[in-house]
Amino acid sequence: MSETTSARTARVETTHEEAALVAAALAPDDTDEMTTTVSENRIVTVIERETTGGLQATVDDYVVNLTVAETVIDAARDTT
Repeated sequence: MSETTSARTARVETTHEEAALVAAALAPDDTDEMTTTVSENRIVTVIERETTGGLQATVDDYVVNLTVAETVIDAARDTT
């Protein structure tokens, strides 16, 4: 994102038993406006968008994908 652009920013921080696995499951859906770091059991994703509506849509999509990834990982763990 350009430094001259007035970007909207959101930081989403979540904890998971298998944070690296959850982050890897989310990675294919990451956009150029997203940066994700993993540290121990914590995922931190920063999202920057030019508009508030775009930021809201991206955060909404990210949270849905996060929920699905966590649910799938939990289900796989329960069946093994």
